[in-house]
Amino acid sequence: MAINAVIETKDLTKLYGEKVGCEKICLTVDEGQIFGFLGPNGAGKSTFVKMLIGLIKPTSGSARLLGSPLGDVFIRRRIGFLPENFRYQDWLTGRELLRYHAALALVPRDRHKARIDEMLRLVKIKGAADSKIRTYSKGMQQRIGIAAALVSDPDLLFLDEPTSALDPIGRMEVREIISSLKERGKAVFLNSHLLSEIEMVCDKVAIIKNGRIVESGTLDNLLKGKVEVEITAGNINGFFGSDFVRFGRVLMSKGDTVLVELKNEEMIPELASQIVAGGGKLYNLSRKKRTLEELFMGVVRDGDA
Repeated sequence: MAINAVIETKDLTKLYGEKVGCEKICLTVDEGQIFGFLGPNGAGKSTFVKMLIGLIKPTSGSARLLGSPLGDVFIRRRIGFLPENFRYQDWLTGRELLRYHAALALVPRDRHKARIDEMLRLVKIKGAADSKIRTYSKGMQQRIGIAAALVSDPDLLFLDEPTSALDPIGRMEVREIISSLKERGKAVFLNSHLLSEIEMVCDKVAIIKNGRIVESGTLDNLLKGKVEVEITAGNINGFFGSDFVRFGRVLMSKGDTVLVELKNEEMIPELASQIVAGGGKLYNLSRKKRTLEELFMGVVRDGDA
């Protein structure tokens, strides 16, 4: 089955006078993909998303959403959006808010009740559906916001900090919702400062700094980094001495635990075999994976004083 791009941008740029909002952004998001968009405050994340959803016009460049040029109003009913600092009509009940958003998205009236009930169950606030939103906790408001973004069953969903007000259980539930959307072929464009959340759910990420994309790609490729392996072994009789140079180099040694950098990942099983063949007692061998936080901090600090 062919995979179609739901977001395609080419040199998308927004200038505010002489100030750069974002500049020459080129990226692609495919259907069924969870895409993480990262950057420090003021990097241009919100400017970029606002251009895509039609809140501001780009200065130059082009973009297509769901196969149509940027600005196609008929495509907007196929897009869901949860802004970071959302403010809903707090005199409405949760059910009334979802009914309002369903009407705005032109969901057929005869499907309103079933769709709203489904969303209330999905975000687990059905018991508070008929209470005023002003009585909701911040976490409950976050949940009703997610439900409002999903009520039209969008093909493309923009989520800006969707778990910021949730406890660990709530965050896990939102991750499950996002993963279920992927399984149904939906695409999710996710902004979050919680890098561990991004790392758990995203297929691809892009990091923006000073209005420009500075890193992008699949998480697997971006996090490969160096091949570092932590080994705990007894009776190794100088195995990590000068002869170890054919494998790589020792980064740290403390008691029976050694951290080494190997020349390539294919050497990992050979290293384990050699330790055991030489009479060593191998208790642990684990590869240390680069984290998204390490990548992010390295990128955003690069070039800073």
